[in-house]
Parts: sequence; structure tokens; C-alpha cells
Amino acid sequence: MVNSFVDFVFFAYVFIGLYMLALFVFIYFPNRKKVFDYPPGRIEGVTIVIPCYNEAKEIGAGIKSLVSLDWPKDKLEIIVVDDKSTDNSVEVVRKYVKKYDNVKLIVNERNSGGAAEPRNIGIRASKFDYVAVADADSTPNPDALKKMIGFLQTDKKVGAVTCTILTKNPKTFIQKLQAIEYAVIAFNRKLLDMVDAVYVTPGPFALYDKKVLFEVGLFDVKNMTEDIEISWKMMSRGYLTRMSLATRTYSETPNSFKKWWKQRIRWNIGGKQTLWKYRKYLFRRHMLGFFVVPWFATSLFLGVFGLGLFAYLIFKRVLVSYLSTKYSIYASSTIVSLQDLTFSPSILNFFGGVLFVLGGAFTILSLTILSDSTAKNNKIFNILFYLTIYLALYPFIVVHAIYKMIRRNYTW
Repeated sequence: MVNSFVDFVFFAYVFIGLYMLALFVFIYFPNRKKVFDYPPGRIEGVTIVIPCYNEAKEIGAGIKSLVSLDWPKDKLEIIVVDDKSTDNSVEVVRKYVKKYDNVKLIVNERNSGGAAEPRNIGIRASKFDYVAVADADSTPNPDALKKMIGFLQTDKKVGAVTCTILTKNPKTFIQKLQAIEYAVIAFNRKLLDMVDAVYVTPGPFALYDKKVLFEVGLFDVKNMTEDIEISWKMMSRGYLTRMSLATRTYSETPNSFKKWWKQRIRWNIGGKQTLWKYRKYLFRRHMLGFFVVPWFATSLFLGVFGLGLFAYLIFKRVLVSYLSTKYSIYASSTIVSLQDLTFSPSILNFFGGVLFVLGGAFTILSLTILSDSTAKNNKIFNILFYLTIYLALYPFIVVHAIYKMIRRNYTW
């Protein structure tokens, strides 16, 4: 009975994996010649809001990259909102305020503990009808606004536009793995764009229609991943998010396993907060209810349940091995026979192997499509490690995030 149940769960994992891969393949091939297309836009005023907290080392480079955007200076406003930094971030920003007429600084009255409140402060203070948000350590390509703003201008249903987010100068092993991950995510996001299912506008750089932001109530200050929540909020009101694969923003990534784990815990907690908030839309309201919410809920369930099942099987295997060994020693019988070492191929092994091969092929395709040297030049070992070990850590992150949520032991 247990083995049948285990087989069923394994088939469920494989089915969902193969389903998603097949979905992306069927989306990609008919549209492969236009993945980098973007509608031409016209020059209009854009305000870029940068939340800042203890970013003295990075904020200067971030401001320089935004000032250097290929956009008329009289149509570009940059607002840095300092969230009560304890380092010299404010002094650094003030140097750029004196140097550039279109750079402004707002110091929050308190530390809000997140990026949502500083963003909202900057949006309220903005003077233009289009608002972009950027992280202090992100550097968008100079053509970013030119290749993004057209999505908002040609379709009134579009409330936001995101772009390709890639890692900046990956040096450590964990950063090189993230370089692979970011490239795969960017390609996935473009494919989701083709079915109106982009569910996040990542913080490193995203462009919004300001009136839509005010209509939906701006960013949720109680959510740890406000960039996911704002997209779901817009989708619930009938708006869409688009993805411009043609331009890129490079973002700093955690350079150690500890920092990476902490970031992923925060992302998972925020995702669960968003899922709970929008649970009522399950199987309702367009792609939000019929794809995004079910997909998130299924991923959460399989992550938790699969890890629990894995732990049970390991415990069972160890217990049986221990008892068998102990009994064999007492009975002076053979502990391990040649028959125990034989491998019997099964349909489960076959489909598991197929899923792994296809997943690897999709990863390589993503790296090739984006032609990102930081990810493409990864060694085969890195790609295999990413597919087998890196991705396998996510169920543990899910469980740890749930544990922290239950104990209410988490901060931004």
C-alpha cells in the first residue's frame, strides 16, 4: 500500500514537471522568432525610485547607471528614498544630488524594515506618469526604458513591465549557480508572458503605469515580496504584466550560502503571504485564478509533502537496514547478498530520467537563447550541480519558511 502511494506521488511530481516543460516547449517554438520583440515607444517622463538602506558601497554605481540611461534628462527623474540608513548612504547620495539636477533624495522618518514603504514614498513624490523601481545595487542596460515603455503605451491593459534580470559579476560558486538560475527564470518569464501569466515584477528594475499603481493601492508594506504581490494585485484587477527579454538589468546576488538561504527564505515567506492573501481567486479571475494561484499552491504542497515523504523513506530504509543487520549478525547469516545489489529498471526510473534530461536541455536552451556569458560559460559540473543539488534544496527552504511563519520569527 505504501509503495503504491509512493509511486503515485512520484508520478505526480514527474507529471507536473513534464507538463510544465511541454507547456513551455509548445509556447516557445511557435513564438521563437519574436521572443526579443518589443513594441516601439515614445519619449515620455519617467521617474525612477530607488529604496536605499545601508547601500553606501553600491548606491553610487546604481545612480550612475540610471543617469546614463539613453533617455532625455528633462524626462528622467531619479528619487532615492533612504530608509533611515545607519551607514553614510545619505552623504553618498547627496553628492550625486549636487552633481545631477534630476537626482533627488528623500529620507524616511523611520526605518520601515522593507522596500515597499520607501517605494511608495518615492511614487507619491514622483512628477511623471510612468514610474520605475530599481534596487540600489542594480544596473540596467542604457536601452532599458526604450525597450520597455512601449508595452505600457500600446496596451491599456498592461500595468507593468519587467525585463531580464541577470547576475552581476558572479565570482563565488553559489553566485555562478545563481547565474544559471537567473537565466532560466528570465527565459521562463518570457514564455509566461506569451500566455499572460507573468506573476512578478522583480525589484532590480521594473516599469509601471503610475495611475495603475494608485488604482490598486501601491505596494503592500506587510508583504516580504512586494514585487510579487503588486503583480497579483494588478492581475486581480484585470491588468497584465509584460516581459521585455530584449533588455537586461544586472543585479548583485548573495555571495555565500548563508546569505543565499536567508534571501530564499524571505522570498518563500513573501510568496506564501501572497498566496494566502489571494487564495479566494483560486479558479477565478483569468490567469491569476486559473494558472498562477493553482501553480503556486501545487508547488507548495508538493514541496512540503515530497520532503516529508523523502524523510519517511530514508528513515524507513535506515531502520530496516539496522534491524536486518542486527538480526543477521545474531543469526550468523549473510548481511548483504548479490541479489540485493541488482537494479531493476522501472517506468518510474524511466520517466525520472526523461525529466532530468529534458530539464537539462531546457536549462542549456535558456542559457543559449540569452547568450549570457556569465551563465553560459559555466562548466558542465556547475550545470549538473544546479540540476541535482541546487534545485533539490528548495523543498527544504519551503519547510524552513513555513516553520518561521508559524513561529512568526522572520524579518525583511
